[in-house]
Amino acid sequence: MGTTHGHPAALRRDWVDHAIAEISAAGHRSGAARRRVIEALAEHDCCLSAQELHDQLQAGGKPVGIASVYRVVELLLSLRLVQRFDFDGGMSRYEPALPGGEHHHHLVCLKCGDVRPFDDEGLEHAIHSTADSADWAIEGHDVVLSGRCPNCRG
Repeated sequence: MGTTHGHPAALRRDWVDHAIAEISAAGHRSGAARRRVIEALAEHDCCLSAQELHDQLQAGGKPVGIASVYRVVELLLSLRLVQRFDFDGGMSRYEPALPGGEHHHHLVCLKCGDVRPFDDEGLEHAIHSTADSADWAIEGHDVVLSGRCPNCRG
């Protein structure tokens, strides 16, 4: 589930509370830097790199050191609160792993690196139909379509 623009804003806001509660339940203390990174991740409808998160926080007047951003992202990964995507170019990007399993897929431009979310109910149906035919219990999937965006094609 998702929207053509990524995760709906209400789900992303709920994810902030969920992430903070899960971090606390895992025995980690809450801190301003951690909260800022979590909130910055939730503001976007698609994935960001740690550097993009850092830059966003700096520009928004909520400075967090780059090392802190990486530590928070690693903690979120270890608790399965974010998904990591490694697209061409070697840069990892992160986005919230919503507790209800809502998700979207990604279109990645091989020339400029632009990443855009998309969802497709027919694709979701085909994935689940394939799983059913193979008697396979799918626990997750990622679909990344690589090519050239409209700006880079011309």
